[in-house]
Amino acid sequence: MDRRLAAYAVCIEDGRVLLALAVGPGGERTWTLPGGGVEHAEDPYDAVIREVAEETGLEAVVERLLGVDSRVVPAGERRRPGAPELQNIGVFYRVRVTGGRLRPEPNGDTAASVWTPSAEVAGLRRSSLVDVGLALARTLPPSGHVAPVPVGGLIEH
Repeated sequence: MDRRLAAYAVCIEDGRVLLALAVGPGGERTWTLPGGGVEHAEDPYDAVIREVAEETGLEAVVERLLGVDSRVVPAGERRRPGAPELQNIGVFYRVRVTGGRLRPEPNGDTAASVWTPSAEVAGLRRSSLVDVGLALARTLPPSGHVAPVPVGGLIEH
């Protein structure tokens, strides 16, 4: 089994959420939260700020830790054919934009980043991470945990 530690930004302003359009190896496009893998010896707190800057061009500060999500992606549902199952451990932070200018990620997997009205999110092809992050931001559970989001239809791993 592969294991990945990642940090994700939940940024909500004026009824809109900041989303990133991730492009997979086969060209598939999925909306997700800005964020990604924590590098060797990197603190997830620092990783989320770095990832927001890399993927969106925006500068941000962490306002609070929202929670942690752990999911297993079966081998047959991985984007890389032949890869083993993956445990993704995601650390979710509420962030606030402090500067910068929205832009696509140069030489990366993020084709675009946009402010999306919260009411429109349910109609997008998206990663379940979006739903987890928004549920954490909406409910602020003391445990830092929300129920798993079922995958299917417009919701993907």
